[in-house]
This record gives sequence, structure tokens and C-alpha cells, in this order.
Amino acid sequence: MTKRPHIILFNPDEMRASALGHLGNPAAITPYLDAFTGEAVSFRYAYCQNPVCVPSRCSFFTGLYPHVHGHRTMSYLLRPGETTLFQELRAAGYYVWMNDRNDLTAGQIPGWTESHADEIYYGGQKKQGPGPENPGLRGTRGDKQFYSHFEGRLGLDETGANYNGDDEVVDAAIKRIRTRPKEQPLCLFLGLTWPHAPYRAEEPYYSAVDRSKLPPRIRAADCTGKAKILAEIRKYAGMESYTETDWDELRAVYQGMCMKIDEQFGRLMTALKEEGIYDDCAIFFFSDHGDFAGDYDLPEKCQNSFEDCLTRVPLLIKPPKEMALDPGISDSLAELVDLYATALEFAGASSSHTHFGRSLTPVLTDRKTRVREYAFCEGGRQPGETHCDEYHQCGPHGAPPATPYWPKMMAQTDDEAHAKGIMIRDERYKYVSRTLGQDELYDMALDPNETTNRIADPSLSPVVARMQYVMLKWLQATDDIVPFEQDQRFTPEMLWARVRGLVPSDKEPQVREMIGQGTPFPVLMNFCRSLSEK
Repeated sequence: MTKRPHIILFNPDEMRASALGHLGNPAAITPYLDAFTGEAVSFRYAYCQNPVCVPSRCSFFTGLYPHVHGHRTMSYLLRPGETTLFQELRAAGYYVWMNDRNDLTAGQIPGWTESHADEIYYGGQKKQGPGPENPGLRGTRGDKQFYSHFEGRLGLDETGANYNGDDEVVDAAIKRIRTRPKEQPLCLFLGLTWPHAPYRAEEPYYSAVDRSKLPPRIRAADCTGKAKILAEIRKYAGMESYTETDWDELRAVYQGMCMKIDEQFGRLMTALKEEGIYDDCAIFFFSDHGDFAGDYDLPEKCQNSFEDCLTRVPLLIKPPKEMALDPGISDSLAELVDLYATALEFAGASSSHTHFGRSLTPVLTDRKTRVREYAFCEGGRQPGETHCDEYHQCGPHGAPPATPYWPKMMAQTDDEAHAKGIMIRDERYKYVSRTLGQDELYDMALDPNETTNRIADPSLSPVVARMQYVMLKWLQATDDIVPFEQDQRFTPEMLWARVRGLVPSDKEPQVREMIGQGTPFPVLMNFCRSLSEK
């Protein structure tokens, strides 16, 4: 590419791939993203590396898997020494703008988060819209909505709208587009909140989705051999009295939230076009993970379950116009770690650390290209790991029952239910290995809803053996990285002690200066030997 493109990263939270119309949801109202596939590639099978936000973001913004540095909890974020895509782009001359939705960098370290951007937009500067029309909908403990995360219809303000934090972020990003520094390429990161639970939306989004068009829900009663964590969450949630009408309402509101995200994306694209820079942009639309949204009789998400509704996410990429493009939907497997490699390639920048992302640009030019045979996802904890916030928030007296997350927090106190797991997926099969409890195997061609665990099917033993072997080799290849910067084995005084007997007194200042400059030991030793021979 003759010039570096602007890089736009549009990142809603908790949006599953099946929420998009062009990926097969008949109830979806996502016209902007559906039309965007005419100028971009949409990856039908893109997978996140962890089904909750912090580990996922720590992964795709570094190109590293969560296990490399242990980023698998909500309370262990990136720390100094772990370089992100934003820092790489800043070093390459980009002006990096982001909003203050973090979930990435350790906030207790002064100046650390700020080092990732030239500008951070801090929200809450605009008046927010009203809350739910029915603030008492949740009821009291024991009511069916108490742990549903469902809040229903939001009220409208005097202008007939409900302006939320995501609207504010999009408006701020548009303002920066129009007042951007002209001498630098721009990197915009919009980390949005919707369609994350609670499930709530204002009109017209609340009523826009045709409930009769919702795809069939995956019901727990139709499943066998599922992970223990799902049954544990259902046990504590107590949503047995939830009817299909209730689930449809929850699902429709979730789709309404996705509809609003789609409109916000369209608004940002319009601003890029009005500024005349749309063709010069590399644009990424992606989510960090998905949402049950009623499937398996569950709301929200789970940290160590790997169903497609949680792990398969939207990933749409538009390259700058000068790059050859084969637009549409690709069936090529992709992982979110690939975002890191792809963005760096667009920017003409290199990584300052080893990473495991693979550039997806070959797929952009030919949608049939395959860059991966397998996709991986991981989550969970070791028994008794109290540093894992999903565990220790329960404290000595249990989790606070008032929080809607109480069912999940209580389920995760069970060592077997919350055991570490790794998912591997190829074009047909999905295998989940767990440190405790039963493994899982699904034939995604015959059982795309992952209802029947076939781990005990003897006819599929060769598939399990192959998946286990590939997983072992993957872990072996990615279990650590060696920093590019090399350390010295000796302190300056150690080096001086090794050569002092060879150095005439009048040459001591020169040799000490060489030591201070980091002269390699073999070079230093040869020089000192030459001094002693004179």
C-alpha cells in the first residue's frame, strides 16, 4: 500500500455472530452490517479466545493466547512489559484515540493505561437517557426475572430518544474524525457496552424485532452430556417458570440492542464518508465474545463454557480501497488473535514481541483461502484458585444474592464446574478438554446446536485422539514466549572482576566505559587480552 490507512476498531461487547442477518438470523435487523459485506469480508467462523471480556481483550490486542501470561480472569489485566496493538501503532506514528471502556490495562498503575493512546475520551459528559419504564420488573428473590438480567423497555427523554453511553462514544469518535490531526494516520477504538446484559432497549428497538421470526431456541431439555457449569447456573438462577414467551421477549430485546449497535456503526461509517476518508480506512467490526440470550435456558455468559453462542463472534474487515478485495462471507476459520496481525500488516508496522496471530489479508483477497485448520478458546480455573475473581468475590459468606450475577458466582465455587477447559474446533468437530469433569465432543455438521455430547461414542474415538494430539502440539508451541530484548548475565562489577587482571591501570577508564556501553563479553575479553599482550 502506498500510504498507511486509518484503522477503525468498532468493538461491541457480548455480540454473538448469530445476531447478524447476513449470517442467517431471520429476526435480525442489521442492515448496515449486512450491506457492509459488499465492501468487506465477514468471517462466518471467527472465534474468541476466552468467553469473557478481559481475557479476550488481553488476547486479541496482543496476539497472544490467554494461557501465555495467565490472562484468564476479570481481575488480571495487562501490565507494563506487555505491549499492545495500540502501543505498536503509536510507535509507528499513528494518532490513537480510544474511549475509556478499558477491560485491558491494569488501572492501578499510574500512567499505564494512558500510555496506550494519544487521547482517551472519558464518558459521562453527556446527559444519559432514562432507565427502565418498569423499574420494579425484577421483583424480589424467587421471582422469575430476579436473575434473568432482563430490564425490558427503556424510557424516552423529552426529545423522544434514549441517549446512552455508546451514543456518546460514537459522537465523540465522529468529532475526532472531523477534527483529526491531518499529519498522522488515525487509529480509532470504540469499545462499546451494548449488547451486553442487562437486556434493555428503548423504542423503536424494543418492539422492532418480529418475535415470530426468532430462530428456534436451544433448550436444555433437548441436550445430553453438557458441562456441569450450565446445570449449576440454572440451579441457582431458578428460572424454571420462564415461559417460551418470556425467553422470546428476552431474545428479541437482545436483538433490538444489536439493531442499535448496527445503526451506530452505520452512523460512524457515514461520518468517514462525509470526511472523504472512508476509502482510506481499514475497518474492523468485531465482538469480544457472545451471549447465551436464552439458549440452554440461560441468560448472559459463562467463563468456561464454549458453545458457539458464546465463542463464535462477528468479525468483519474492510481493507483500504486500493487493496484487492473479494467481498462477502468467508467460511475460513479465524481467531480474534488474528486481528492483531492483520491490523499491523495494514499499518506497515511490526510487533515488538512474538505473537500467534495470522494475517487475514489473504482471505480478504480470496474468501476461499484458509489460514487456519483449527480455532481455540479457553477458560476456567484450577481448584482453589482464590486469585480468580469469579471465585473469590463470593467471600467467606457467599456471593451477595442481590447481584444478578449471584447464580454464576455461586456455580463457579464448584471446582469441577469451574474447571479449566480448552476448546478446539475444526471445520466439522468441536472438542472440549477439561481438567475436571467430562470432556465434550460435538459433530457440528450434524448437530450445529451442540445438543448431544458424543465424547463416549466409540466410532468417534479417532476424532478425539486427533483433537487431543493437535491440542497438545498447540499448547507446546504457544505455552510461552521469549522477549526480544536480551538480558546480561553479569553486572558491570562482575565483568570488571573477570577482566581486571588483563587491564593496565591506565586503560581501566576505557575498559569501564566499554562495560558501561554494554560491550558483549567475548568482544570485551578479546580487547582486554590484546591489552595484556602489548
